[in-house]
This record gives sequence, C-alpha cells and structure tokens, in this order.
Amino acid sequence: MALPRALIEPKRIYLEPAVRAYPRGREVLERFPAAEQVEVDSHWRIPQLFEDEALAEDWLRMKRDVLVLGVKKGMTMRPNGRSADFIAPSSSNGCAMACSYCYVPRRKGYSNPVSVFVNIDDITCALARHAAKFGAKPEPNTVDPKDWVYDLGENGDLSVDATVSGNVRDLVAAFRAIPNAKGSFATKYINPDLLAYDPQGRTRVRFSLMPERMAKLVDVRTSPMGERIRAINDFVRAGYEVHANFSPVIVHEDWEAEWRELFAEIDDALEPAAKAQLKCEIIMLTHNEGLHRVNMDWHPKAEAMLWRPDIQEDKTSQNGARNVRYRTPWKRRWLDQFLGWMRERLPYCEVRYAF
Repeated sequence: MALPRALIEPKRIYLEPAVRAYPRGREVLERFPAAEQVEVDSHWRIPQLFEDEALAEDWLRMKRDVLVLGVKKGMTMRPNGRSADFIAPSSSNGCAMACSYCYVPRRKGYSNPVSVFVNIDDITCALARHAAKFGAKPEPNTVDPKDWVYDLGENGDLSVDATVSGNVRDLVAAFRAIPNAKGSFATKYINPDLLAYDPQGRTRVRFSLMPERMAKLVDVRTSPMGERIRAINDFVRAGYEVHANFSPVIVHEDWEAEWRELFAEIDDALEPAAKAQLKCEIIMLTHNEGLHRVNMDWHPKAEAMLWRPDIQEDKTSQNGARNVRYRTPWKRRWLDQFLGWMRERLPYCEVRYAF
C-alpha cells in the first residue's frame, strides 16, 4: 500500500502560547496556515487528545490531522549504553506512523500525534555543552569506538519530523561542529530531503528492518522495506553512518524463511561501501498489556502476532514498566538461531548488541 502524499496534514494545531515567540514556532505555523490554532497550557496536558479512550478507534486520522507545538523544558541527558551512550533531550514526541508494537503510545494515552518542540537552539546548545564536559571518549565501547553517541529520536521518527520543521536539519548541522560526538536516530520512513543535510559522518541513521510480510501487518504507514534497504546506499553516499536495526524480531511459524529472505535481499542490494560500515542492533519483541488493549480497538489482526501468552512471560523493564517478552529459555534459543541465519548471509555485519 502506497504511503499518503503527506503523513502529517494538520487541520488543528495545539500550541503553548510561548511557541509564537520562537522563530521555529512561527515557521511551522506559517507552513500550515489553514490549520486551526488551539492554545493549551502544556503540550503534555491536552485532555481532548490524551483522555478520550474513543480516539483509539480513530488512531490514523488523529496522526494525520493533529499537530502539537511546545517548548522543551528539561534538557537532561540520560545514560543509555545500547543504541547510544546518552539519550538526548528530544526535539519531538510522538509519531505520524502507527507501528502496532510501539511503546510511545503507552506514555501518551489514546492519541499519539507528533509534538514538535520549537526551542531547537536550546537543545543543540545543551548537546554541545554536554559533549564538551565529557571531552574525548576514554575507550571504545559497543556504541562507538571513538565518539560519544546521542540518541536524538527516542520518542519518534526524525525522518518524519523533518517534513514538519527544520529541527532535524539543525541537529545534523550541530553535530558537524561537535568533534567528539555523533547524533543517532532510528527510522522507518525514507525522506530524501535528509540527503542534502551534509552530515559529514557525524550522524548515524539506523534503518529499522524486518521481513516485508510482517511489516505490512505491524509497520503501519511506514516506507516499504525494499525502499528502506535501497536507501542505505543513498545515505552512505550522502555522508551518513548507516546501521540496521532488526527490531522487533517477532517469532512465529514462518519466521525463519522470512528472515533468511530479508538477509538475502539486504546482501544483494548493498554496495561495497555500505557493507564495509554496516553494523546492527537486534531486539526481540517486547509487548505491553495496556498497548494490547488499545491495539484491539484499531488493529486487532496485528495482535495475533504480538500478543502470544503461550510463549511470553512478564518482564519489568529498566524504567519500571510491566511488559511481556518471550520466555527466557526459548528467547535465548531463538536469538541464537537468528544470529546464525544472519551470519550465513551477512558475515560482514557486526552485531553491536542483541537482546
């Protein structure tokens, strides 16, 4: 199914009054002059979005029709150690895509439109100060052998955000000037505008990849898998570091054949330069009962693959949330099988972490 012409075409923009004082805020408002503007006290407290359980049944329309603008308050850099050394203050929250396993809706209630933060200069300055404070990275780790890496898109997809504002362009530009740090974000959306941002090797893009058949079921409103794979070459040529994010790995009866086919497609498509720098993350599916209930209102077919009490067990995440994951002995065996299939076809792809 083809993606719509624009994933976000806001008919209504909720905004904090201070947004109009920022150049980025005025820029976004001018970009969507026909949208109704509704002032709110806080981008986090919009009852007509976050407290209306019925909106779960109108999930996709809300993502297209609603945009939220706010001012980022906290500039905390949280340690990570997996995808990045630190989680940066986010320049946005929420996503216009609708992956049925995504954890972000667990935090934002029954509607999950994109929220863009207009004080991007505060965010880039905070990043520069933090990297300067830490100085040179003392030793290599699994995140990066040389640089401190900051995850820029924990709560959304920056490739989609770049269709709304210039925040992503400004973040990429900021890291060109920080000698000991890189930015990093995962994406499922191919935005060719990013190819002109001149990252100079200082931004890492992690393309999320899974078998096409599964993606058509659970990766709603995302770019087709073949486009994501082919884009790896384009982004490497444009100066990005490009990794693969095999996530989530969803176990089902035909998963071996599907993943072997995907690995073959990647190997056949990638140019030598892309293969030479390719690394990956592997994340087995975790799920959540609250999200399961929401999904049953708008996309129950996906839950047949995601909600599997017969092979899952309770798990408490690092942030204290109660989730479910594949049962421990089986998960270890399945992950070892997955790694074996991958090494057969992609022996050059270093695994940065897998869990």
